[in-house]
Amino acid sequence: MILVTGATGNVGRHVVGGLLGAGRPVRALTRDPGRAGLPAGAEVLRGDLSEPETLPPALEGAEAVFLFAVPGTASAFLDAALKADVGRIVLLSSLAVDDAAEVQPNAIGAYHADIEDAIEASGLEWTFVRPGAFATNSFQWRPQIEAGDVVRLPYPEAVSAPIHEADIAAVAVQALTSEGHAGARHLLTGPESLTNGDQVRVLGEAIGRPLRAEEIPVDVARQAMLRHVPEQIVDTMLHLQAASVGRPALVTDTVEKVTGRPARTYAQWAADHASDFR
Repeated sequence: MILVTGATGNVGRHVVGGLLGAGRPVRALTRDPGRAGLPAGAEVLRGDLSEPETLPPALEGAEAVFLFAVPGTASAFLDAALKADVGRIVLLSSLAVDDAAEVQPNAIGAYHADIEDAIEASGLEWTFVRPGAFATNSFQWRPQIEAGDVVRLPYPEAVSAPIHEADIAAVAVQALTSEGHAGARHLLTGPESLTNGDQVRVLGEAIGRPLRAEEIPVDVARQAMLRHVPEQIVDTMLHLQAASVGRPALVTDTVEKVTGRPARTYAQWAADHASDFR
């Protein structure tokens, strides 16, 4: 049995599907099983990493765990995993973690690094899956695209290599089900460096109407983001975008090395999700 936490998230859903497709029994942990909408082959169990009392039944009989990184939950989870004799943990971490830094340079790297450190210290077998920018970040533009043809954002020329959530999951499934990944830190990106403006244009092509990006003041964007995202994370995201302008994004071939096929392009992601923007 493989336990998938964060099972209803963008990546977790694909991990559940990938494991079932590989013929592996799956237990999916979610706060609301009635609304999970997961494949019929998965055992869906109510639980929450922030509620330690729900972890022992979720971990019972689990040989491996796909762990979604939730700040402040590592200690209780690892205690329960050790008691349940879990053999392997695959953590959904972040490319923001800097292994060379004594102090992580930003809030995103810091909380993921704290969880990584706790897992390493536990003695359990582990693999860290570290994606960079998610292509799903583009969902933040959906209300503007539904309302018109202009996406207003603070850094149209900010650069990233957005990765399809299905590729992140495919790497995680390999790490959960095959040998050779113990102690690996898999750095994941999409296959191409794109500006935010490029992504808006590609989305327009996918939905069949031209879209364009328009720059707005950073403080205006920040105030809007603070309605949904903690301040430290907002400031980190804006800083990273500002620092990326004019610099090609890191592009890795890890997806292909681990899964045997190239990472999906952003255009493929846009085509896969075109109906979400219409």
